[in-house]
Order: sequence, then C-alpha cells, then structure tokens
Amino acid sequence: MNDMNRRKFLGAAGVGALGVAGLPLIGNRSWNPLVGRALAAPLPASIAGTTLESVAVPIGSSGYRRLTAGPGWPLVVRNDLAEAQSGREDRRTALASLVQLTDVHVLDAQSPVRFEYVHPFQPSAYRPQETMTAQGLISLVNRVNSLRMGPHTQRDFDAVVTTGDNTDNKEFIELDWFLAALNGGDITPNSGDPAQYEGVQNSGADLYWNPESSIRDIYKEAGFPEIPGLLGAALQPVVSPGLNTKWYCVFGNHDDAVQGTLPNGISFFEDMYTGSKKFEVPDSANQSAQMSSAMSSDPTDLLNLLSAITTRPRTVTPDERRKPFTPREFIAAHLDPANTGPGPVGHGFAPEAAESGIGYYSFEIAPGVIGISMDSTNRAGFVDGSLGEEQFEWIEQTLLAGSSKYYETDGSLVTQDRTDTYFVLFSHHTSTSMANTRPDPERPQEPRIKGAQLVDLLHRFPNVLAWVNGHTHENRITPQVGQTPEQSFWEINTASHIDFPQQGRIIEVVDNEDGTVSLLTTLFEADSPYQVDYDDFSPLGLASMYREFSFNDIHADPALLGESPDHNVELVLATLR
Repeated sequence: MNDMNRRKFLGAAGVGALGVAGLPLIGNRSWNPLVGRALAAPLPASIAGTTLESVAVPIGSSGYRRLTAGPGWPLVVRNDLAEAQSGREDRRTALASLVQLTDVHVLDAQSPVRFEYVHPFQPSAYRPQETMTAQGLISLVNRVNSLRMGPHTQRDFDAVVTTGDNTDNKEFIELDWFLAALNGGDITPNSGDPAQYEGVQNSGADLYWNPESSIRDIYKEAGFPEIPGLLGAALQPVVSPGLNTKWYCVFGNHDDAVQGTLPNGISFFEDMYTGSKKFEVPDSANQSAQMSSAMSSDPTDLLNLLSAITTRPRTVTPDERRKPFTPREFIAAHLDPANTGPGPVGHGFAPEAAESGIGYYSFEIAPGVIGISMDSTNRAGFVDGSLGEEQFEWIEQTLLAGSSKYYETDGSLVTQDRTDTYFVLFSHHTSTSMANTRPDPERPQEPRIKGAQLVDLLHRFPNVLAWVNGHTHENRITPQVGQTPEQSFWEINTASHIDFPQQGRIIEVVDNEDGTVSLLTTLFEADSPYQVDYDDFSPLGLASMYREFSFNDIHADPALLGESPDHNVELVLATLR
C-alpha cells in the first residue's frame, strides 16, 4: 500500500487525519492548530500569479463542476519550532529564493505498458486528463517565468528543483518531452501512429472516459462532457519556452521503475514497451483487483494474470521511442549538451554520474545556502523508497563539511554564535514513505536506510532548515522537532502537477536578524485560465481543461489540497547564528 492509499484507508477508518480529541497528528503527537501558528500575516507587495491572489475553486457544490477564481489563501505564520519576533519584516535579509516542481508525470498515454484497467483499485493507473500532461507542464513553466522572483523578498529565483516523477513510465519519449518542456523546444505529445490516437480513451470501454464518443461510460455518468476532436487536438505539436531559471533534477520512483512500481529487467514488460499489443479491458473486476495487488507485491503473479487474460488485446503501432531508460541513461540525457537549457550542465548530476549511476549530489542554491539532492528510489522497484548506506554516509559527510563552525574536532556541538552554511535537502520520497528496504540489485549487500533514520541524522545539524519532497501528491508541512529548537527543521511536501490541485511552491529563505530564520512558502498554479469553452484547443485551452478534468476525476482526493497551515506559510526556525 503506497503512502497515498494508506492515508485514504486511515481516513475511511476515521483515524490518521484526526488524532486524540480530534486534533491532527504530527508524528506521534496531537497538535493543536491554535498553538502552532499565529494569525495571518500582512500580504507581501507582490502577490500576482500566486495563490495569495486567487485559487481555483469549483462552481456549485456537487456533480461535475467547472472552475473559477476564488479568493487567495492568506499567509499563515507557524511558530511550532520557534517564536516569530515582531518587526522581523523590517530587519530580514533575503538569502535564497527557489521553486519546487514535483510529480509532473509527463505521460505517454498510448503506451502498451500501462495498466489503466486497475484504476478502480489503484486510482493513479488512469486519469481522464492524462493526454494533456505536456500542455499542463508548459503552462506551469510559463507561470514560473512570469513570476520571476519570490513575492516576499523580490529576490530573483536562484533555482528550480523538480523533485521526482518527472516521467510517468520511464520511457525515452516521455523523457524527451520533459526535457524539452523545461529547457525549451518543440513537443509532439504523440506516440505510435502519428495520425491518430491509440489509447484507452477511444477504446469504447465504459471503464474509461471516451471524450469523442457518445458512449455512456462511467465518467460521463459522473458528468464528464463529450468533446469531439479533443484527443486529436491533444496530440498536436506544442512549443515550450523553457525555464528562464537554472534547474535541478531529482529521481522519482516513476523515473526508475515500470509504472513507478514494478522491478526492472523483466523481459516480458521490456518487450511490451515497443510492441504492438495493448491490454485495455480485463476479463473481470476480480481479475483487475488481483492485478492491482500483484503490482505492489509479486511481479510473477502479475505475469501469470496477464497471460490468463482472454479478452483480445488491442493492436497498436509499435514505437521504438517508448523504450524504457535506465537510471544511467536518464542521467546521460541530462548531461547531453543539447539538454542544457538555462543550465547548469547536467542539471545537478555530476559528469561521471552517467557511468557511476550515482543520482545524488549537492549544489549551491545561493551563497551560504546549499542544496542536497537525494536519490530515494530503490533500484529493486516498488513505490516506496529508501537510501543506500553509502549515500546516507555521503549526506552526513556533506553536512559535516558545511558545519565545521558548529562542531569541535571531538564532535561536540558548539553553542555560541557561529556563522555557517545553511542546508535545504530535496528528495522524491517523504520521511514516512522511505520504508522500502529491499536490496539494491546492483549492491545486494548494502544496507538500506529508512526515512526515520534520515530524520535522526538531520536533527544533529542546527543548520538544516528543511527537507523538501513530493511523492504523496499532497500539500503537507510537518515540523520535525529536535532535542533543541536549533536542531529542528521543517519537512515541506508539495502537491503534484498531475492530480488536482496541480500546484508548485516558492520557498524564500530569509534571515530575520534576531536569532531566527524564516522559510516563506507560497503555492502557485499554472498560467492557464480556470475555464474555457470546450472547443478551445489552443495550448492554454488544453492546459485549462487539464486542470478541470483533474478536479472532476472520479478518484480525485480533496485531502491532497492540504489545509491552511500547509499552503502559504511563514515557517520560523531558531538558529545558532
């Protein structure tokens, strides 16, 4: 059970979202929202284009709903880890300004190696908006470029970091589209037959939304419209301007495993990628349920179930561009000079990483603020992640090297004022979804490190400010409380850009000059309109429908939106400076 499905189960059971006496659970403690944060703070001078200004909201209260602009979300001050001092807005100095994008899932919707038919049991297996991921991402890139700077500090963005699941099914064609979207270039979001769509959305099966057909599928029963010409329009060439800010890449499980779940190297699936047979409809719902279970536990069972399907597969046009890439090939593509875009060369990956396969690195976000990009994927496959022991030790050594003024040579912590480097860490997985300790096939003897062990390590360093991640497709900000206020940090989890609410996050780091640092986080949406006519097949029109369909997905989970303390927030930290 992945992290998202586990929370759905807990929510259905009446636990997890609410703890003792109805208070939300933070770690293993009940957290009183009236204690952990102050009242809304004054808005910054520039809110245009962010959720401080407006947020997509539905029209009406039930059924299929169109979207419109709702009131912006206020800035909330969270004092969970340190008390915000008055007058800090006038004292503070901007140290860094960065953007997090995550879980964009650029997707080849016609790939033979997809298991859309299990979506009643695994909602992420199929989404009604999935033919328009390229247009949605380009619209997000346009928004980042138009914002240009942090709303609170007016500091130009120092970096953009994309925290994994950049592709959906580790195909070269998806990787090409992703790199073109972020670096700039032409994208034709079509595979197989260049003249027509060959996926489940024109299968005639009522299990999927068939937008160009009058069939009463389960999505039309839920209010989805009939839109002739939509699929053909979604396959037309589009152009991305590319980011204007240098960007860095982090591995996600969908960048490293078949459908983000299955182990690599299974010849049956490797051959399916570039083959001509696509399974669209199982024999029964029970067969789908069994396949869903096998995908997260036993690939051998899944192979047996696939071979037992008696419903004829669809014949589709083979396409060599669907070939799955390896982690080394993923890195090599980023290192290709043709994919440098706004830089840096390799987008964080070291020049030798294409040979070594090492997917983690450190980089300077801004003077005095260092980023550590982790590779939390497990090469053994499956949804959850972990770290190899060597990477874990590298993280420790990197933190020690930037913390010499906090520690004496005997390892004891220095408590007097010292000036040193701040760290922000990035990964795909969260602290609670790093529990996959299956051995790495390349290094079967190496121990795997769980998220809780990493949290303990980070608590040792007073200059760790935040751990920024994705994977859960949810907005959630968690205080990670250390033994002292200075050894605490914030875990910042941001929603995906494939499932609603389709947001990115700005993080501004400021020194309040009073013994505290603040992380000012602001969510933003793509620059597409909230609503268009259904015959608007322009790139912006398709990006708008991409958002609308994601909101109305029959599997949409409102909890992914998060609450006010997870949105636009000032996160205060005590420091030893």
